[in-house]
Amino acid sequence: MAAIIERVLSCFQSKPKKFRVVFVLGGPGSGKGTLCAKIVETYGWVHLSAGDLLRAERKDPSSKHGELINEHIREGKIVPVEITLALIRKAMEASATTDFLVDGFPRSADNLKGWEDNMTTCTDVVSLLYLETSEEVMAQRIMQRSRETVAAGGTARADDNEEAIKKRLKTYHETTMPIIEIFKRRGKVTAIDSTPAPAVVFASAQTSLFDGLAAQS
Repeated sequence: MAAIIERVLSCFQSKPKKFRVVFVLGGPGSGKGTLCAKIVETYGWVHLSAGDLLRAERKDPSSKHGELINEHIREGKIVPVEITLALIRKAMEASATTDFLVDGFPRSADNLKGWEDNMTTCTDVVSLLYLETSEEVMAQRIMQRSRETVAAGGTARADDNEEAIKKRLKTYHETTMPIIEIFKRRGKVTAIDSTPAPAVVFASAQTSLFDGLAAQS
């Protein structure tokens, strides 16, 4: 893991400016991916989903960390920060832009410490976008997504089942909510209600955060 962190430390040495980052957090099924897609379409930010990056890595037969990632996701646990940071770093290096939505990270104190120890010299976290909704809504959305995936001939995610959802929600409350509280104390949280229709949620994100960031570009 030390070698991975070393690569993260030097990840952007050739870049002339800091990368703007908005962390996007909320419980599983809170609508992070749907909202990020609209922000990408409208403002041109790059969406980096920590969960998607990890799922892609675990499917890579050449990955040294695939089985470890699979085990953590299946159990609703948080993957070691060194792995997640290395994947985020790799995706940023491959991009031509400087504005990133980092979705689903940092999810724990360990995640936040890893980021702040290794990424602050090359990134500027301008806000944490927090999507608020109830556990009931999140669980319903996850199960609906699973049914739609299967109906379309696909395979449901390993963690889209009732037992895994309970574990994911427990992990979210125990480890991710304290991170949101830290950013609230720093005055860097933009909280929006993600219960309404996606268009309403997107409009809230526009007026509360992204229109202002676009004006600063």
